[in-house]
Amino acid sequence: MTVQQATPKDTLQSKRLFTRVSFFGLFLLAPVLNIFRYDLTEARFVLLGFPLSFNLNLDWVVQSSPSDVASQVLLWFILPILVLVPLVLWVAWKWGRIYCGWLCPHFSVVETINDLMTRITGRPTLWEAFKKGRRGKFIHWAGLTLACSLIGFSWALAMLSYLLPPIPLYTDLVTSNLSFYPSVFLAIATLVFTLDFLFARHLFCKYGCAFGVVQSIAWMTHGRGKLVTFDTTRAAACQNCTKACDEACPMRLPTRSHKRAKFSCTQCLQCVSACREVQKNNPEGSLLHWQPGEPSRQTVLIPIHQLDTRQQSTGKPVRQRA
Repeated sequence: MTVQQATPKDTLQSKRLFTRVSFFGLFLLAPVLNIFRYDLTEARFVLLGFPLSFNLNLDWVVQSSPSDVASQVLLWFILPILVLVPLVLWVAWKWGRIYCGWLCPHFSVVETINDLMTRITGRPTLWEAFKKGRRGKFIHWAGLTLACSLIGFSWALAMLSYLLPPIPLYTDLVTSNLSFYPSVFLAIATLVFTLDFLFARHLFCKYGCAFGVVQSIAWMTHGRGKLVTFDTTRAAACQNCTKACDEACPMRLPTRSHKRAKFSCTQCLQCVSACREVQKNNPEGSLLHWQPGEPSRQTVLIPIHQLDTRQQSTGKPVRQRA
């Protein structure tokens, strides 16, 4: 009998918690620390404290030749894009939506609100049937709405700080001297984010996030891309389980199904951690694993043709469409 060598439940998720909290802090503080923002008042980017104008100020452009201007555009604008875009696609191709599950500030909010709603109703979203006797009290719903509103306001303020100088913005907010247009932006953005966090958290991640969809498409083109796999040979071990893996998934996906059914998987691995917890006393360990996939008709976006075993006897390939 083999000895189980499973990682403790919270080890995997504690690593994610560290990366998510760190990136969320970076998301909020990047404008304040002048790490990255776009200054609308001066119509230029700021990167690591330095104005990023690509050396294309109007006076220089007027005095320079077309070839010099073109070279600056190529060096400071086109080349970075040609390097960054393939890099992002390669990461997604190999690991899927790992940015979403391990870094994305929005997905961190998704998990947080899911947890709060589960404590109230036993279900992480409003679009699923509540458990009997778990509809929540008025004070609980009021608290949840307040939490979504506060998070929505912090997001709206963070987004505005990427466009306006942060310190003057915060000063005007505290002293109630905020001008009309920033006030309107904060009000509308707070409302939109609050509604998103209350009603459409994982739905936005599934269908509304263009960056997430692009990552999923890149991942689905790689048959050996890393994914959560299910040990079907030990499926009987799931008989006494309450679908803990499916319940743990923030995206509400069939975690034990094939890759195409998990197109929007964020690689958060909460299903893996849940299975490890359920099977912690099982010498054979978890049934879910995060590992490279095996190319088949279930692991790519467009179904592929497979050769039938009859080829061995006839010598001619017999194609089967997935």
